[in-house]
Amino acid sequence: MNPSRVVPLAIAICLAACATPPAADRDVAGQVADDREPDEQAEVDPLLADFRIAHATVAEAFTTRATPDDNIDSPTAWTAPDGRRWLIASAKATDRLVIYDGDTGERLREVAGPGSGPGRLQRPNGVAVIDDLLLVVERDNRRVQVFGLPTFEPAIDFGADELEQPYGLWVRRRDDGYEVIVSDNYMSPADEDLPPPLAELDERFKRYFLKRDNAGWNARLLGSFGATDPAGAIRIAESVFGDEAHDRLLLAEEDTASGTRLREYGIDGRYRGRDMGAGLFKAQAEGLALYACDDGSGYWLATDQFKDRSLFHVFDRVSLAHVGAFAGTRTANTDGVWFDPAPGARFPQGVFYAVDDDQGVSAFDWRDIARALSLDTCEGR
Repeated sequence: MNPSRVVPLAIAICLAACATPPAADRDVAGQVADDREPDEQAEVDPLLADFRIAHATVAEAFTTRATPDDNIDSPTAWTAPDGRRWLIASAKATDRLVIYDGDTGERLREVAGPGSGPGRLQRPNGVAVIDDLLLVVERDNRRVQVFGLPTFEPAIDFGADELEQPYGLWVRRRDDGYEVIVSDNYMSPADEDLPPPLAELDERFKRYFLKRDNAGWNARLLGSFGATDPAGAIRIAESVFGDEAHDRLLLAEEDTASGTRLREYGIDGRYRGRDMGAGLFKAQAEGLALYACDDGSGYWLATDQFKDRSLFHVFDRVSLAHVGAFAGTRTANTDGVWFDPAPGARFPQGVFYAVDDDQGVSAFDWRDIARALSLDTCEGR
């Protein structure tokens, strides 16, 4: 960690002026209304209705019951031993995980709660499932915690010695373990609302190796990466997702001041000089998901985070050409997304999940998306 980036703790003495703000100045989750994250600095909320962007409308298969107090951030999915699909979402405000039935949206249970010990969470953000593991990024504990499924037994946590403001992650199998890439949105020591100078963005993403052996789980830092030139740097970092078949990482640049878009890196962490969606994203590039076919074809899905209805851009997996966009009938202000390819009775060709306005999760049947945008499906190849 570069010591020059560590923001010193501020000690303040509060008198009457520090009293709790009135209800009118607080949001639905009880948070102070202007306590925004670095990617939430827009003075005017962008609305899809204000832009003439060609798109299809795809009806949601379901949207879970709204629970504003949770502040839902990111979803992932896992198939339980009994064949039931679990939709798992992080709840930033209540410091827990919410588990839904992935085919109906019924809320099944909650896991964890506030704290810093094993199995406890502090502002969970990005989540991902691989095999029988659930990985959860905790911004305020500055770590990634791993849970075993289906029990949610805590297995290991890592990253607290290096991470400053972690948000998103991507995980893949590698050798006899797993490689985990975590976005680290540390800000300027001079102004926590601004990204640091370009020269200090070389550690925007941390790379870890996670392995289980006879002694249990262990994790180690492999290194950090991030472009420091104006063209390739990620100023506001959150969403990261990879495509091993094409040796590709897509990173969402959420900084609207420099131009929100997606940047293409290699899995080695080098910027490839190509962007997607420059000028196309009008609100903010956000969550990423991949619809991947075995022959190497498929599609990338990327969120444009409008406040009234989120727009989901679709790009060809191979060429990265833009092939269309869709919005739901109600799903809005989306942070995280996830595509689950597992076939089932309800979603035979997979399901796309998208957070709805920090209050729940919407599901879209892939067949409906493909039909609306005339996309190929893996089954048709």
